[in-house]
Amino acid sequence: MLKLTLIFLGAGTGGVLRFWLGGLVQNWWGPTFPLGTLLVNISGCLLMGFLFTTWTGPVPVRPEVRDAVLIGVLGGYTTFSSFGRETMAFASDGEWSRAGLYVLGSVALSLAAVWAGAAVATKLYGTGAS
Repeated sequence: MLKLTLIFLGAGTGGVLRFWLGGLVQNWWGPTFPLGTLLVNISGCLLMGFLFTTWTGPVPVRPEVRDAVLIGVLGGYTTFSSFGRETMAFASDGEWSRAGLYVLGSVALSLAAVWAGAAVATKLYGTGAS
């Protein structure tokens, strides 16, 4: 029950962080491109790669804490559903090049961010991380 409670609390925290940071970036950037969602997803992937690699390797943490942060906070922080909605809006408006750019950029940059986070953790902690 503790694990579920921690994941629940973490997801709420991540959702509030996503709302705040995504809105802050979007207000600064403007409505022409969903940069807020893109940056939230990329930063969440970067953190996922780094923390997962660190916490399952050289700096182990309790499974409850790991799940609260990786599943709860980062699960609540990143958002595939907003990405889907924003892509559909581009497509509905006939903005196929923007939709394609957003899909390719989101997928490629998010995967690169997970890899980069893992690489930073491996560099910091040596070969024990993977």
